[in-house]
Amino acid sequence: MAKNVRIMHCTPEQVFDVLRDGWLYPTWVVGASRMRGQDPSWPAVGSELHHSFGIWPFVIDDTTTVLEVDEPRRLVIEARGWPFGEARVEVDVEPHPRGCRVTLREEFVRGAVSFVPGFLAQPGIWIRNHEGIRRLRWIAEGRAAVTPRG
Repeated sequence: MAKNVRIMHCTPEQVFDVLRDGWLYPTWVVGASRMRGQDPSWPAVGSELHHSFGIWPFVIDDTTTVLEVDEPRRLVIEARGWPFGEARVEVDVEPHPRGCRVTLREEFVRGAVSFVPGFLAQPGIWIRNHEGIRRLRWIAEGRAAVTPRG
């Protein structure tokens, strides 16, 4: 399972403000190209984001489903990208003296990509998620800078 960790200068709640807004999904998830819809109950367990991935004109519509949520500490989702497959993504957020520590883990669980050996797949996932967690930090910290705390 690929693992990325980043210290963010904002609260865990401010990170979850970004995760809770499904319309921001393509701004921090590398490869997601557009949002098509969000279940009203997002991010409740079983709710979905309806998104697309790829580069136009090669865009594929798919969904991401919440498997587990414990706000503002943990979000586990299943991101689909068929015909390639599905990935389990875990986002853990914990308080840190400088704000919060965010850990992003991802592994392929179904489909063609799940047959790629870990030693080949994990470096690519790590690189993609390195940029994704960086984007998540920019959004959360940027919102924190303009939103009064508490």
